[in-house]
Amino acid sequence: MQFSVYQESQIGGRKVNQDRMGYSFTRDALLLVLADGMGGHLKGEVAATITLQTISTLFQQQATPYVKIPERFLEEAFMAAHQEIHRYKAMHNLPDTPRTTVVACLIQHNLATWAHCGDSRLYWMRGGQVLARTRDHSHVESLIAKGLVQPSERTTHPDRNKLYNCLGASSLPKVEMSRRASLLPGDVMLLCSDGLWNELADEDMAQRLQTQTVVRAVPDMLRQAVATGGPASDNATALAIMWQGSTAADGIPSQPSASMISTEMLAEDQVNSTILGAEAQAAQQESAVADVFDDDEIERAIAEIRGAIEKSTQLLTKRDPSQ
Repeated sequence: MQFSVYQESQIGGRKVNQDRMGYSFTRDALLLVLADGMGGHLKGEVAATITLQTISTLFQQQATPYVKIPERFLEEAFMAAHQEIHRYKAMHNLPDTPRTTVVACLIQHNLATWAHCGDSRLYWMRGGQVLARTRDHSHVESLIAKGLVQPSERTTHPDRNKLYNCLGASSLPKVEMSRRASLLPGDVMLLCSDGLWNELADEDMAQRLQTQTVVRAVPDMLRQAVATGGPASDNATALAIMWQGSTAADGIPSQPSASMISTEMLAEDQVNSTILGAEAQAAQQESAVADVFDDDEIERAIAEIRGAIEKSTQLLTKRDPSQ
């Protein structure tokens, strides 16, 4: 596989950045994940962190070097993250469960499959046009679907922040899955939080990613979103790739070599990831995160998540030896 990638998060006008993003890849599979901790609930940033760690850990276990059934993987990974958030709540005796939105995309063999819960979005773009994007699990989006609200009211309607689907709620999340999309060299996949898409029009983002590299377009869009939002701006986060193909012969690289990743020389069992250790990177960017986790707590959380996932995997293997 060959792809160019860039990710960045801006804290905006908030005291804590509750957004998390990252990617993991093997020789034949690429996982992109973005989660936006819900600020109206306790420790939303913890829910987002647990979600990324859980999904990435499962990917590293199952992508050997690719995932056999992407749809099943994404649904089971979301459910596992949901359960880990509830386990965290029980272990720490919290009065409420942390909650987060999430969007994830799995790309392998030139095919992309994505899933989401909440209003963190994925955009599939080609030639400056949006080919597809996720539909927000929000009250205003349901009103638009019923014809009761105009699409132009998405960013101004008083119910725009009311979500009916997320990870960590008392009810099980409903994982919305895409169809498999066939990617062409030059296609862009953008995952972003509402702090970005709420401030920039879809067409504006598509044009920026058409005329600029992801390395230039993403930070420009984030700065614009924070500036437009003003002193009360939300956390704004984006993770974008420009796809070049599953093999070097699929397309000619059009991005700077510094941002290009080629996986062809990786061993079948090798996995690279930006997700483990994401908390340490966030702590360098904003001191507020240091109040949420210290190093010992991070290590314990990672160990607990891995242990729980290994136990779950063993149970699934016993029930279905073919997995």
